[in-house]
Amino acid sequence: MLLLALDTATPAVTVALHDGTDVVAASSQVDARRHGELLLPAVDRVLAEAGVRLDAVTGVVVGVGPGPYTGLRVGLMTADTFGLALGVPVHGLCTLDGLAYAAEVEGPFVVATDARRKEVYWARYEDPRTRVTEPAVDRPAEIADVVAGLPAVGAGALLYPDTFPDARAPEHVSAAALAALAAERLGKGEELPAPRPLYLRRPDAQVPKNYKVVTPK
Repeated sequence: MLLLALDTATPAVTVALHDGTDVVAASSQVDARRHGELLLPAVDRVLAEAGVRLDAVTGVVVGVGPGPYTGLRVGLMTADTFGLALGVPVHGLCTLDGLAYAAEVEGPFVVATDARRKEVYWARYEDPRTRVTEPAVDRPAEIADVVAGLPAVGAGALLYPDTFPDARAPEHVSAAALAALAAERLGKGEELPAPRPLYLRRPDAQVPKNYKVVTPK
């Protein structure tokens, strides 16, 4: 097994290789505006660090969000392209699950990432491997009663201390955690889903109101 994992659903552009036993190379950069520019060079660095060629990869793992439309689709399209070019399966994992897996928290907790517009993408977890709610997008004040008293991880938790007073690391997802989680589940014989993006809301770009279609005479 040699899994190539990547995620662009948050400001982190993160890539890792996992050999089925451990992470053999990883790279993470935080830059919300340069996903498309940074992702492929990060893949090259990780492959070079591991001393392997791209055609040695046996599977691709990609974070499916939730996340902003533009950043998220960079990772999804890249993962699909690698899968087609290499003829290997592409597995989708919830980005929040990757954050939860890397969290050093005992007992129930919350993962919250920044959804912009004064909102967070969030979900509740029983433990680092068990999500108990579907990912959602809400204003922090709207979920204050639901998450009250629970530790929280992720950049969204750090942004809103009134709702998440017990905010903890990690701030951003790492492909190393996604790869390790995927390897663990695949090693148990679980079937991972094909990637389906969790946008949770419409893209920011919209057709202007009163848009007039001009056709040639």
